[in-house]
Amino acid sequence: MSTISRRTVLTATAATAALGAVSACSGGGGAATNRPGSDAGPATGSPGASQSPVKGTPLGDGSTADTGTQPHQPTAEKLKPGETPPQFVVFSWDGAGATDDGQFARFLKVAEEHRASMTFFLSGIYTLPKEKSSLYHPPQHPAGASDIPFLSANAVRHTIELISRAWLAGHEIGTHFNGHFCSTRSDHNGVNKWSPADWESEIQQAVSFVTEWRTNTGFTDLDPLPFDYAKELIGGRTPCLEGQKALLPTAAKLGWKYDASSPGGLQIWPQKVQDGKVWDFPLQGVPFPGHSFQVLSMDYNILANQSGGSTKGDPGKYGQWRDQARDAYLAGFDRAYTTNRAPFFVGNHFEQWNGGIYMDAVEETIERIAAKPDVRLVSFKQLVDWLEVQDQSTLRKLRTLNVGQAPKEGWQAFLGG
Repeated sequence: MSTISRRTVLTATAATAALGAVSACSGGGGAATNRPGSDAGPATGSPGASQSPVKGTPLGDGSTADTGTQPHQPTAEKLKPGETPPQFVVFSWDGAGATDDGQFARFLKVAEEHRASMTFFLSGIYTLPKEKSSLYHPPQHPAGASDIPFLSANAVRHTIELISRAWLAGHEIGTHFNGHFCSTRSDHNGVNKWSPADWESEIQQAVSFVTEWRTNTGFTDLDPLPFDYAKELIGGRTPCLEGQKALLPTAAKLGWKYDASSPGGLQIWPQKVQDGKVWDFPLQGVPFPGHSFQVLSMDYNILANQSGGSTKGDPGKYGQWRDQARDAYLAGFDRAYTTNRAPFFVGNHFEQWNGGIYMDAVEETIERIAAKPDVRLVSFKQLVDWLEVQDQSTLRKLRTLNVGQAPKEGWQAFLGG
């Protein structure tokens, strides 16, 4: 695909455009493909990860199983008085389906090498074969409609295998919902028009596809997913970063702990919304090297400011653009790490846009920051666990620090006593 369809193309002419609410998962542009590929390779993941037959209590039709506490989870500890906060960094992936170029497996391996945890926002229909697409009843759209492609049976198989490996390696499995309807559709009938009831239906269907894949696919030779998705699912990211306002009441009703759908957030310490029930983890504006404006911390938004929305821009600029993307991520990280230590959020897709430069930029960013003192590469779920054991007075004080503002007299004085 040479361009990303159904989206307003962001340009580098305005800061507001650079921080626009755009998230790319359109058909063929980097979402899971219909072809089996190298993502079905050897299991990889975080330290200690291994692939073995799933042992646990089968749930439902046997698509999932309760295997107990998730492995490789850190213990959340309360900050001691005067202690410097860790620098949390969350790398998250929208769609999280099996790609034919092996990107899912690649980043499971990267995570293992750097002792990182990540969040994978699984699109529910990626566990529903295209032959069964009529089982999906999207709100305000005909049965079987979707703005991202349904997968072949083989691609569904590989997605299930990878999701299982990811969870066993300590990564979080969130949701990217299902049909990915954006407001930039020709009829403008996107998720931005959905009601809380629409979101509840969408979530229930996403969960049902993940927990009933055995019935829907007929696969009998795959292990069940090793977790109870209805309990594990505590947050997500909406298509195109739209519709959060109507989603939040449903998220709170379902007991979700966080939402990562807000666009253009600041690099400050997060807070709860929806009457203090749901943590708001927005994608953030970060310095964009060579420009006076900031760019949203997501691969697509950087691409849109480089190649005008085309996924096949000028190959002669790929090296320059790769370095610019990497340096944007590093600039966002450094700004937090050297000042207020606000958690840093990066959003991605499994894609090969502009020759795969954004995948390379993310990997190099991880390599450069992982070993720095106090850095913790975590999932959103792990970040929630840490935030919720802290004293409220500590979190309130942290939220008084603005973007790029370090404690004037140091952390010992700022958080001491």
